[in-house]
Amino acid sequence: MSLLDGRIAIVTGAGSGLGREHALALAAHGATVVVNDLDEAGAAETVKAITAAGGHADAFIGSVSDWDRAGAMVQHAIETHGDLHILVNNAGFTRDAMSFSMTEEQFDQVVNVHLKGHFAPMHHTVTYWRNQAKAGDEQARRIINTTSESGLFGGAGQTNYGAAKGGIITMSIAIARETQKYGVTVNVIAPRARTGITAEAHWAQPPEDPAEFDRFHPGNASPLVVWLASDDAAHVNGQTFIVGSGVVVRMKRHSAIGEIRKDGRWTPEELTARADELLAGWDPGVPAFEAPQF
Repeated sequence: MSLLDGRIAIVTGAGSGLGREHALALAAHGATVVVNDLDEAGAAETVKAITAAGGHADAFIGSVSDWDRAGAMVQHAIETHGDLHILVNNAGFTRDAMSFSMTEEQFDQVVNVHLKGHFAPMHHTVTYWRNQAKAGDEQARRIINTTSESGLFGGAGQTNYGAAKGGIITMSIAIARETQKYGVTVNVIAPRARTGITAEAHWAQPPEDPAEFDRFHPGNASPLVVWLASDDAAHVNGQTFIVGSGVVVRMKRHSAIGEIRKDGRWTPEELTARADELLAGWDPGVPAFEAPQF
């Protein structure tokens, strides 16, 4: 028996890249997959690859940031396949620019597709799951969202993208808290992989020797998605993982690392006097947060 036999999954942005790899992996482990994308040809290719391998899939074309289309996508999964157990939010793109050069349109486009494009499918999905749970249908339900190291650490030239991706982490934690009593888990992955967004990056290039392990192949992230979608990870909730190569890193975010106290209100002069204590261990020449090396 496969890990995900009988499960129905939606994967957004699954016409190529990471989303395609996630859809293939979920199907290989027994899930029926609704392949979402704006690119009809790409979605069809993913469906074809799944069915050729003996799996089950169909396509749903539409923007995940469109509230009504996101709702229709969720309804399609339920009406066509009988239920919905797994939502993998992956769709997105970048419109990079320095903050002083970024246009309002560039900011709005990226925040819309990433942040709203995660929330709209989640809203419709968890509404259905809550109703099912209240009606006595208590099943394991899984959401896997996609952030970025830009959302964790901040990337120059990616104010819009980093803000949206950071927002996805916080939003995921909030929804994890809201829905855990209904059997829902919400976790987040930050793939370090070769995608349409990173294809030109020097670190993401495939090895010259085809026999060598391709450290940044997008499929390297998909086993984590399958695991988080399975009953084996039923205890994992509200977590964020960086994944790439042969490495998985669980992140701890917004932890207290320095503190000073007094009775009453601080004055600026008192803060100056105790700044070294508050900032102990911080090197002003180093960013407050650094990405793990691998």
